[in-house]
Amino acid sequence: MHKFAFKMNIYSVKNKVQRQLEIRRIIQGGNVHSQEQLLAVLKGKGYDLTQATLSRDLKVLQVAKVPHPVKGYVYTIPSGNDQAVNSAEQIRVNYLADGFKSLQFSGSLAVLRTLPGYASSFAVVIDQADPWEILGTVAGDDTILIIQREGISKNDLMEALIKIMPKLREKL
Repeated sequence: MHKFAFKMNIYSVKNKVQRQLEIRRIIQGGNVHSQEQLLAVLKGKGYDLTQATLSRDLKVLQVAKVPHPVKGYVYTIPSGNDQAVNSAEQIRVNYLADGFKSLQFSGSLAVLRTLPGYASSFAVVIDQADPWEILGTVAGDDTILIIQREGISKNDLMEALIKIMPKLREKL
């Protein structure tokens, strides 16, 4: 009986993460005006949830409503890299990508290897961007341990890193 309960708990965590990732994808499309609309879209995609569950998910994801010149108000998910980044900062961030060597995965952990001296700067940039997919980083001189949220795929993590440092796309 206890093993079954444990399996159900793991399933619900995975379902929650998958649902929250789907909410992010839908909202990033820029066409969601209300919780009712979002709930209908999610149910159409096979997610069985209540309005209360959706409200909690929106709070966890830090979803906000922002004015849109044509559509009225729409939902958005703010992230550290949504802010305007000046060109000098973008050059610095992309320069860091030159120090990238490799990325390997083990469960919900990833190890990013850099040239000597690059890891701490890399980790600071990742932590400041605060991507939803990453809980945090621990950096040494040439190695970063990246702790992913439960249920995040390798591709989700790589896309989050590419959003922070676009130049990584050619290296991953």
